[in-house]
Amino acid sequence: MTQHHEVIVIGAGVSGVGAAIKLREAGVDDVVIVEKAETFGGTWRANTYPGCACDVPSGLYSFSFAPNPEWSRLFATQPEILAYIDRVAREHGLAERTRFGVTMTGAQWDAAAELWRLDTTSGEFTARFVVSAAGPWNEPRFPDITGLDEFDGEVFHSARWNHDYDLSGKRVAVIGTGASAVQFVPQIQPEVAALHLFQRTAQWVLPKPDHPVPGIEKQVMRRVPFAHKALRGIEYAMMESLGVAFRHPRPLMQAVQGIGSAYLRAVVRDPVLRAKLTPDYLLGCKRILFSNNYLQSLTKSNVDVHATAVTEIRGNTVIGADGSSAEVDAIILGTGFHILDSPLGEIVRDADGRSLADHWKGSPEAYLGTVTTGFPNMFSVLGPSLGTGHSSAFAVLEAQITFLVSAVTRARREGWPVLDVRPEVQARYVDEVQAALSGTVYNSGGCRSYYLDVNGRNSFSWPWSTGALTSRVSSFDPSDFTVTESKVLS
Repeated sequence: MTQHHEVIVIGAGVSGVGAAIKLREAGVDDVVIVEKAETFGGTWRANTYPGCACDVPSGLYSFSFAPNPEWSRLFATQPEILAYIDRVAREHGLAERTRFGVTMTGAQWDAAAELWRLDTTSGEFTARFVVSAAGPWNEPRFPDITGLDEFDGEVFHSARWNHDYDLSGKRVAVIGTGASAVQFVPQIQPEVAALHLFQRTAQWVLPKPDHPVPGIEKQVMRRVPFAHKALRGIEYAMMESLGVAFRHPRPLMQAVQGIGSAYLRAVVRDPVLRAKLTPDYLLGCKRILFSNNYLQSLTKSNVDVHATAVTEIRGNTVIGADGSSAEVDAIILGTGFHILDSPLGEIVRDADGRSLADHWKGSPEAYLGTVTTGFPNMFSVLGPSLGTGHSSAFAVLEAQITFLVSAVTRARREGWPVLDVRPEVQARYVDEVQAALSGTVYNSGGCRSYYLDVNGRNSFSWPWSTGALTSRVSSFDPSDFTVTESKVLS
């Protein structure tokens, strides 16, 4: 039997939880979350690798409407963040409104019925509005390496960590040196017999100003009104000051890069290894990494850094593009996610059966990162061109949630059955974003990052301040949309 709801939210991570809470608070009672896993948490449920933690201060990496005075560290760890998301969701009654263990396999807009039809592993759902909250860090990327499927040992992605496999005394190859690897490499290095790190591109690493939260600070957060808001303001100001350098990379980001260079020199004394670990692009062109033990772990005697991509796996030997090789028992893939080519784009279709991927042709775009022309009554949270290199995803998603709640409640109040952003509005916005990105470090820093799509366009980054993002993205203007007269109710 088909289940119908006014709003269906895809995904029970941070975005989905926040959207469902705010929709319900706005009086939209018929909201259901469809979640493929058995728990809340999203990326913080999926990523359980050793050392997993946030690189944004905890005060900012939390809902503004649900402060947490119990963070144990300035930068919270994965178990704490997962527990926080789960607690907030359950306190707001979302457990009863979430269909766990249900995977969406397809979705198409039915223009005649003015609703979305969702195919799932639990049958068909229909909805007037759909909120896509699967997020960009949802689907792990597995590299296309010859022989990887025939490798005789253990292989797993960092986002699918095999906790049943004992790494003690093993020879391990790590492929990839992004944000996940920077966290798990120092954790596994002391226990493995040999660690071979295959690094296609050197990464800038800055020291992480992390520390346990003192008990007195927790007491203040619990008892003093507005203390949490003040802390968020301080952390926001500090992060936003770094954001200025992203928009004005020369000379500001060059000055920040000096910290990274000094840190590398202080930690890695071997000039040969230091040369391997020195990036040839401007800090910020790729995601900035923070760690107090990653570079240190690479100086240990059981670690060998291969400054090369991997071209082949032959038997149990990993072979680099430079001819170097390593015989290993296990391979851990720290190769990131399908950020700009999410599989969701292939299964969400318009009224004519064309997918999001067909519309985008490799370059995702959405007005305010939230709505895409041709896909009425659908909102994407953490969509294209909203990524920042310095701020919190919570700031982005809360702005988008404000937008979508305003759109849904206004449509209900006015009796508008269909909202579809006008093509010219979306095109003008995309052109404006792309023009503004040209002078940022994301585009002019001299690297190839996951910010760039298959066409070489930056479809990930936001070119202005977080304040500008919050102000602009949260503002719903009906004149930006085509409002269709109801075929069903007339």
